[in-house]
Amino acid sequence: MGALVVLILISLVVAVGFLIAFFWSVKTGQMNDDYTPSVRILFENNKKNENNNPLNNQQKL
Repeated sequence: MGALVVLILISLVVAVGFLIAFFWSVKTGQMNDDYTPSVRILFENNKKNENNNPLNNQQKL
């Protein structure tokens, strides 16, 4: 019975920790961007310099 109480207390502490982290993220503005995720698929990714790709840097014989 004592183990059950300990497990319940630990789960409550973890749940309160996640709740505090959620409220902190909302307060600091991390949840404010509603526009970008919906149109991110429409943006083209810029190609990185192909010379920096380690697969293309194989020594030529």
